[in-house]
Amino acid sequence: MLTSNKLPIGILLSLSTAPLLLVLIGSRALAKMVQDMGQTSEEVFRGERLPVLKISPSHFDNKNG
Repeated sequence: MLTSNKLPIGILLSLSTAPLLLVLIGSRALAKMVQDMGQTSEEVFRGERLPVLKISPSHFDNKNG
């Protein structure tokens, strides 16, 4: 025998919609944050931001010879 105290499927579906939407929005925000962090770290390693190393040509000649 089935008891009548079970919630209808419609109510359960409507209650699960809000957490699902929060997970989707949160994952989108997390993905954007990770992408921004990746772009920021890429800027650190670009040649424009790094100091110019002054290496004399004789340094290369000593290694090759």
